[in-house]
Amino acid sequence: MTKKKDKTIDLDNLTPEEELKLEIATEIGVYDKVLEGGWRVLSAKESGRIGGILSKRKRAMNAEKGAE
Repeated sequence: MTKKKDKTIDLDNLTPEEELKLEIATEIGVYDKVLEGGWRVLSAKESGRIGGILSKRKRAMNAEKGAE
């Protein structure tokens, strides 16, 4: 059994949310760092930045769905 901490990122089986997180990681310049060590290697500042952008985009997507 693998622990959550030991879980590697499987680029072939990503959920839509994971795809969005990786897209954001690319935009802020930590994509390579995430691929090498997983999400746990990010600093609190980097994780918070990804989480904040992710939340903002989800709200925008939900607003677009509501406007249709």
